[in-house]
Amino acid sequence: MTESTLLIERFDHVIHVTLNRPETRNAMSLFMVNELRNLFASLQDDVTTRAVVIRGSNGHFCAGADVRDLAEGRARAAQAGSDPTQSLVDLNRAFGHLITQANHLPQVLITVLEGAVLGGGFGLACVSDVGITLQSTQFGLPETGLGIIPAQIAPFVVQRIGLTQARRLALLGERFNGDEAVRLGIAHFAASDSNALQKTLNDVLAKVKRCAPNANRITKALMHNVGGKDLNQLLDDAAQSFAKAVLSEEGTEGTLAFVQKRLPHWAQ
Repeated sequence: MTESTLLIERFDHVIHVTLNRPETRNAMSLFMVNELRNLFASLQDDVTTRAVVIRGSNGHFCAGADVRDLAEGRARAAQAGSDPTQSLVDLNRAFGHLITQANHLPQVLITVLEGAVLGGGFGLACVSDVGITLQSTQFGLPETGLGIIPAQIAPFVVQRIGLTQARRLALLGERFNGDEAVRLGIAHFAASDSNALQKTLNDVLAKVKRCAPNANRITKALMHNVGGKDLNQLLDDAAQSFAKAVLSEEGTEGTLAFVQKRLPHWAQ
């Protein structure tokens, strides 16, 4: 049996996930992709988990896809005398399914970005709700320099930072640091060192705890529907969700706590 590529810990309402392939700077093998997909599937209906924090081991977030998977796929096809196209399509789409799952996680997804944030790691950063980076972190889309393309990542990068900047980064293979990542909107906070990084993470998690869990889930789903639904229909649906939220246990507790000048129960 292959050893797990993830370290998973739970503290209070938070799942902490560490990508753990330090010998490859946490490059994503197909095995890691499948482990993450299984984890995200298990969290879909988990109302007790309010945030998921993803970081990498040994000072790196993720150096992208494991190129050895591509080479091994070609070699296996050559030995079998078969066309490798479909196996490579399946391999690539597996990551697309993963990043889509991450994008639509109902929990607050937080990425802690250190060292190398390249390729697939870059894509994962682009679907986080909150990105926290070191100023020294190195970001980039190196695919075109390898003769391949950021096939599953590109749409999420465009959504995150816009077409103009995404084209520049992908077509020039640009590398840039954490301060630039914040300027572009890939990350939200840049820290000078690991202590400041951890403090920022703690502050973010404290703010997550202040927000009502179900209200966060519904708000995230609402935002994902922007551009995908007719605007009037979206606003009609949002009004229905608003009324249900006001009348819900959370809404009742939240407004009562505000009037009584105390924290609601979920924030204690």
